[in-house]
Amino acid sequence: MAKVVIIGAGGVGTVVAHKCAQNPQVFTEIVLASRTRSKCDAIAAKIGSNRITTDTVDADSVPQLVELLRRHKPDMVINVALPYQDLTIMDACLECGVNYLDTANYEPKDEAHFEYSWQWAYKEKFEKAGLTAILGCGFDPGVSGVFTAYAAKHYFSDMEYLDIVDCNAGDHGKAFATNFNPEINIREITQNGRYYQDGKWVTTGPLEIHKPLTYPNIGPRESYLLYHEELESLVKNYPSIKRARFWMTFGQEYLTHLRVIQNIGMARIDEVDYNGVKIVPLQFLKAVLPNPQDLGENYHGETSIGCRIEGRDKENKHLTYYIYNNCSHEEAYRETGMQAVSYTTGVPAMIGAMMFLTGKWNMPGVHNVEEFDPDPFMEQLSVQGLPWHEAFNLDLEV
Repeated sequence: MAKVVIIGAGGVGTVVAHKCAQNPQVFTEIVLASRTRSKCDAIAAKIGSNRITTDTVDADSVPQLVELLRRHKPDMVINVALPYQDLTIMDACLECGVNYLDTANYEPKDEAHFEYSWQWAYKEKFEKAGLTAILGCGFDPGVSGVFTAYAAKHYFSDMEYLDIVDCNAGDHGKAFATNFNPEINIREITQNGRYYQDGKWVTTGPLEIHKPLTYPNIGPRESYLLYHEELESLVKNYPSIKRARFWMTFGQEYLTHLRVIQNIGMARIDEVDYNGVKIVPLQFLKAVLPNPQDLGENYHGETSIGCRIEGRDKENKHLTYYIYNNCSHEEAYRETGMQAVSYTTGVPAMIGAMMFLTGKWNMPGVHNVEEFDPDPFMEQLSVQGLPWHEAFNLDLEV
C-alpha cells in the first residue's frame, strides 16, 4: 500500500522498523536511513525482511535529505532522529512533497528549550502543499495525547485537571544509564519544571516538586514534576483544562549521579576548550555512558504511563478517570531486541504512520495527535503490543 522512509537507527528506529515489517498490508516498502549505514544494515539483517532497504543520510543537511527522498519517493517520513533535526527534515519533506511524522518536538542544539512554535509555524506551508505533518507521535508525547482525546470524546464534557504520569520501574543493572539518547534525556530533566494553572504557566526549580504516586502492578514510586511538550498542545486544544502537569519517576541512585554530573559541569551544552579542541561536555558524556540500545538484554521490570483526568462527564457529573499502559522490558526485548522505553515510543510512531497511510489521519497542515480521531489509533494499540486499561471514579492522588 505505501512506502516509508524511517530516519534514525537508534533504539526507537529499531522498534519502528520491526513494527512496520510486521504490518506488510500497510507498509509494502521500508527504507531505513541514518548517518551510519552499518547500523541500518544490522537492524535490517536482524528483522530479515526483504522489504527493508537501507541508506545513509546526514539529517542536518537539507540537500542530503532532499536527495534521499527524491531517490526513494516515499509516501511518508517517520522521523526518529534527533529533535535538533526536525526542521531540516520538515523542509526536505516540503521540497519533495512527502508527508511527515515525528515523536518529539524541535529544540535548538545550543539551547535546551522545548516548545512547538517552530514547527507550528510550518502549518500554512504544509496546508498549501496538501501534506500532513503529525507531531509528537511517541508515547509521551503521543499516546498521552491520544488518551486525552479518547477521554474527551467518550467520557468528558469538560476536562479540568490533567496529570500525565510516567513510571519506569525497570532495572538494567547499570550504575547510571539513560533510557534514550543521553544528551536529550539529561537536557530535558535538568531544566526548570513548568506546569499550566488557570491560563498561565508556572515555573518551578528542576525536580523541585515531587510526591509518591501509586502505579498499577508496581506500587508507589516517588514522582517528579517536569515540563513536557504535550502539555503545550493539550491545553491549547482543550481550553477547559484548568491545570495540566507531567510527572516522571526517578530512583535515588539516578538522581545522585545526575546531581554530580551537573555539579562538575558535565551537563553543560556550551563548548569548552580541551587541549585546543572545542568539545561540548554533555556530548562527551554521551560518548562514555552506556548506549541505550544495549540495555535491553538485562532489563527487568516494566513501565507504566498514563493520564489521570478529573472533570465533568457527559451528564455534567464529577468524574475521575485513569487510562494507562504497562509495558514489560523483557517482552519488548524478546520481540524487538530493545527495552520498553524504546518500544513504547516506536510502536505508536508506526501506528501514527499507519493511521495516515490508511486514510484515517489525513489532514493537511501541521497537527498534534490529539487533533485526530483517537478511536482507530486506540484499536491498534492493543493489537500492536501496547494494551491499555481504564479505571473510573478513583482517588487520582494528584
